[in-house]
Amino acid sequence: MSGTRAVVRVPAMPNAHSHAFQLDLRGAGERPAPAAHAADDFWSWRREMFRLAGALDPASMRAVAERAYAEMAAAGYGAVGEFHYVHHRPDGTPYDEGDPMAHAVAQAAVDQGLAIVLLPAAYHRDGWDGADRAPAAGQRRFCDPDVDAFLTRVDALRRWAAGRAGVSVGVAAHSVRAVPESWLRAIAAYADEHGLVRHVHASEQRRELAECAAEHGCTPIELLHRTGFLGARTSVIHGVHVTDADVGLLATSDTIVVSCPTTEGNLGDGHLPAMRYLDAGVRLAIGSDSQVRIDPFEEVRELETGARRERQTRHALLAASGDLWGELCRNGRASLGLPEAGDGAGTIAIDLGHPSLSAIAREDLPYALATCASAAVLAAPGAGGDDDIGPRT
Repeated sequence: MSGTRAVVRVPAMPNAHSHAFQLDLRGAGERPAPAAHAADDFWSWRREMFRLAGALDPASMRAVAERAYAEMAAAGYGAVGEFHYVHHRPDGTPYDEGDPMAHAVAQAAVDQGLAIVLLPAAYHRDGWDGADRAPAAGQRRFCDPDVDAFLTRVDALRRWAAGRAGVSVGVAAHSVRAVPESWLRAIAAYADEHGLVRHVHASEQRRELAECAAEHGCTPIELLHRTGFLGARTSVIHGVHVTDADVGLLATSDTIVVSCPTTEGNLGDGHLPAMRYLDAGVRLAIGSDSQVRIDPFEEVRELETGARRERQTRHALLAASGDLWGELCRNGRASLGLPEAGDGAGTIAIDLGHPSLSAIAREDLPYALATCASAAVLAAPGAGGDDDIGPRT
């Protein structure tokens, strides 16, 4: 590597899945569940998340989002997909005018220099247990009475975002737990009609799988397939607990799976079957999700490390791609419907003199970014450099 080449520019990582407000769960989200609860898991963590969401208003939502997005921009993310479901007042009644909670997160991202794709998420119920379970107190502000009311709000949000630089809108269903089958069909049709990306949490928790089997007689991925939700503009968030048939459906539909390794580890979700996805040709992207850590280099490293452990091999995602960082950037842009280069998520400058990289040969830099770098390797804003770190041919 030339001694005069101190900086190289690489694509900024798109953060394909974020809940900005969950930044304030750091620490608090780690408190042990009360002794009265037998398990300390995703479902006990969720109670603390509801409490946090219930205290937000547009001003505090914007403030926490600004802190989260500032950290993302400083860590090497260039765009964010904000999976947004804190829609209404705490009692569930809509705000008098507009969609101020969504506006707050969008404006926060723009202020911090991030392109944002707002992903308003449909939410209707707490789950299914022979009938739709009414939302718990902490969920009421997430919910709409019917899918038409939800999609009307999405229409209004798209009109608000039109012409605002750096802001675009997709659509989401929170999960197969939170909406009935008819909503999934309607949201998929709406996204197809308007050419929007669509996202959904799926196959994250085994309890989710059990409830889906009881209600629909199938897995969450099979339900998404039969409702027309899967597709090349679809992202399934997590995709941890999947059958071989599920993986096949994701592959043949060209659906993207967005993995959030630091959050999935923190919540005890399970292990992403990354190598099974690789074998099937399923595209992968990454997100910071609950914000327990905001560092795309760490997400990439955990994704690769998990894949190596899955097969007990060092020939995993990185070896297959040669440039795992670049591949995840491409898939992240596709997940969010952003341009493939240039004005998508932008670029970041890597300081080749940082101790983590200072002895790395030029041809090994793509490998180093995925295994031994962190957000600390970013150069100061305004640094120059070349653009392509992909493997040389």
